[in-house]
Amino acid sequence: QVQLLESGGGLVQPGGSLRLSCAASGSIFSITTMGWYRQTPGKQRELVATITNYITTNYGDTVKGRFTISMEHAKHTVNLEMTNLESEDTAVYFCYGLIRDWSPGRREEEYWGQGTQVTVSS
Repeated sequence: QVQLLESGGGLVQPGGSLRLSCAASGSIFSITTMGWYRQTPGKQRELVATITNYITTNYGDTVKGRFTISMEHAKHTVNLEMTNLESEDTAVYFCYGLIRDWSPGRREEEYWGQGTQVTVSS
């Protein structure tokens, strides 16, 4: 089994910065993709940013130029640096992982964290 543990989040003023981290642990054979999605009440979960094979990044249109995603290979950790935050960034942020475990078939599965609240407000 694989678990994703998120940290960071909280309350920040508009224009401020915040850092989210997510560590994958458990029976990890390899990590294909990790990243972040976010969700607000009544809306679908939307892409924030992902990083694939530790190099290739993909960002949602609304965060391009403000958020930066990176991975720490040895720690199986993905980080999201969020700058110039806006009230529209307020949401629950979910860590995502596409991870292959040590099962006999080396299954690749999607995993999700519990979510962490980010609130941007003065």
